Amino acid sequence: MAVQRDTNDSTGYLRLREAIVRGDLAPNQRLVEADISSMFHLTRGAVRSALLRLEHEGLVEREPHRGARVRQISEQEAVEILQTRAVLEGLAARHAAWNRTEADGAELESILAEQRAALEREDLLGASEINARLHARIIELSDHQTMQRLVRGLKSQTVRFQFRTILLPGRPSHSAREHAAIVAAIVAGDADEAERAMRDHIDHVARALGATGGTAAPRASALG
Repeated sequence: MAVQRDTNDSTGYLRLREAIVRGDLAPNQRLVEADISSMFHLTRGAVRSALLRLEHEGLVEREPHRGARVRQISEQEAVEILQTRAVLEGLAARHAAWNRTEADGAELESILAEQRAALEREDLLGASEINARLHARIIELSDHQTMQRLVRGLKSQTVRFQFRTILLPGRPSHSAREHAAIVAAIVAGDADEAERAMRDHIDHVARALGATGGTAAPRASALG
């Protein structure tokens, strides 16, 4: 029986994008239309449309006569993206401090407690995933749509660097203290301190990433 192909361009784009962001498709991997069509059960037209959108996002690049491939992010570019995120997520923390309710504060403190427990178990992958939830919740609380859109685009490009810093000696404990300072400022409604604490945290992550010198690391869900 013939496999039914998905003709929905939006669905094809989302599925292919997720595969790149998760790391299922590796940096520099060739993206041959026929192979992608077969792998994801998409029409060739849906694949072409998805690749074009992903090229505009910076996740895919095309080369004359060689086709498309997953774009390789350099160490320096990853650091620059983090430096940009520090400014944007600092803004998120500022707005979250303005917008938070008592229930929101309690939720952030609960997520923080989960992360501490994971670190005490030496579950670095689990702590990294909880870190992603904490950052995502703060961004959500900001209710700043433009910032949210920009951060989503930047984060998707640095997936290959996302677990590296937490493997560095001493980094998990530093990260826990930095997150505690961010949450405390948001809960207190101190917008200035919340922004400063978030920017300091991500700046520290950028410096830690730069110090790894290009060492390979496993894939995971969040920097921190």
